[in-house]
Amino acid sequence: MPSKPPIPFDNSYARLPGRFYSPQDLTPVSAPSLVILNDTLAGELKIAPDWLRGPDGVNTLSGNDIPAGATPISQAYAGHQFGGWVPQLGDGRAVLLGEVIDKNGQRRDMTLKGSGRTPYSRGGDGRAWLGPVLREYVVSEAMHALGVPTTRALAAVATGDPVDRGEPFPGAVLTRVAASHIRVGTFQYFAAKQDTEALKILCDHVIKRHYPGAKSPLDLLYGVISRQAALVAKWMSFGFVHGVMNTDNMTISGETIDYGPCAFMDQYHPGTVFSSIDHQGRYGFSNQPAAAAWNLAQLANSLLPLMGDQDAAIRHATAAIDGFTQQFDDHWLTLFAHKIGIASPRDDDRQLIKRFLDGLEQGEADFTNGFRGLLQGDVPDNLTDWKADWQARLAEQDRDPQTLMRAANPAYIPRNHRVEAMIGAAIQGDFAPLERIMGILAQPFDDQPDALEFRNLPTVNEMVLQTYCGT
Repeated sequence: MPSKPPIPFDNSYARLPGRFYSPQDLTPVSAPSLVILNDTLAGELKIAPDWLRGPDGVNTLSGNDIPAGATPISQAYAGHQFGGWVPQLGDGRAVLLGEVIDKNGQRRDMTLKGSGRTPYSRGGDGRAWLGPVLREYVVSEAMHALGVPTTRALAAVATGDPVDRGEPFPGAVLTRVAASHIRVGTFQYFAAKQDTEALKILCDHVIKRHYPGAKSPLDLLYGVISRQAALVAKWMSFGFVHGVMNTDNMTISGETIDYGPCAFMDQYHPGTVFSSIDHQGRYGFSNQPAAAAWNLAQLANSLLPLMGDQDAAIRHATAAIDGFTQQFDDHWLTLFAHKIGIASPRDDDRQLIKRFLDGLEQGEADFTNGFRGLLQGDVPDNLTDWKADWQARLAEQDRDPQTLMRAANPAYIPRNHRVEAMIGAAIQGDFAPLERIMGILAQPFDDQPDALEFRNLPTVNEMVLQTYCGT
């Protein structure tokens, strides 16, 4: 009997019409070597970690070999980038090898990121260097450990080839796993072409894959709005700044995608911006809900051709988008109430939460440590009056606030200066800091007494004020 293929591919997107993607040859690299492998995720995907570590696996993860059952393609999509319309973007440095059905029966994409030029590279080299690859590996897996819907990282492979980013850096390829890589920009691509047939095919595909209970394009829109409202509220509850919330970086599945100029705040400030290309703060911390609503409105516009009578369709779609803010606000209140130990929040608890956040801002206090300190009743000096009101509010409920706060307030996040230090070591061939930080971030809510230095704020010389896309 023939042996089973090492990766159990079943590629539904590649079975869609050819205008959805471009068949993709893989560009070989000279000396691939495994940097890090996610054994747990490999097991979820029903792929043997030992095979991935071996020469055949490493060649697959680097793009040197195409495994049996794979159908390499680069996906077509468009998007608004910082509000500016780009009619064709697509996978400029990513190749979808195929899809697998994981052990829970869920369909998952497997993509190589940094694997070379595609028809959508727009003059780029399609490659990635080690720094952004490890940043995405660390931050996406940290997000998963925090309970935030996200794409995952299966592996990082060094290519042995330099990548020119003004100076030579070691090249690398990330293997990214996602519920799918279908984006708001995927719908925009076909809407802009007035290709209603393709829009219908895409809509049916997404409903079957991600929203099987949806009966119509409007149902799909409501479903995406619901997931994105919950997602962005989750981001903000952990002080996360995505940095580049373009429509091509918003998934239809509701997962966080594209960890380019992302970062977690240290000192709390609602206007925090890290991205080196976000000059106007469009995607700053407090602007993320508005950015998400704007993106979702573009999805609604793209779906209108599928929604029958256009006057009625516009009314229904507008009502759906208008509901985003309330959904987000409800999620935000619940999450932040749990962060201060309130199990069943009331509307007036918003003010109590806001007072705490204002106190953190005025005291230039750390976001993560500020909330985590509540487990011991510690507050900044300027919040002593707030503490009395908070304790009185907790006394009104029967539930133990400690359990809620411990589950909502991590002790450890991927702090920017720690990530940068890890990258600096990796460039020199030292991957011990990578292994160390991954071990700590896998259990972010545990105290981990032997890792307390990872809770420390950066010194003045360690501060990371800007982050970069890495392209």
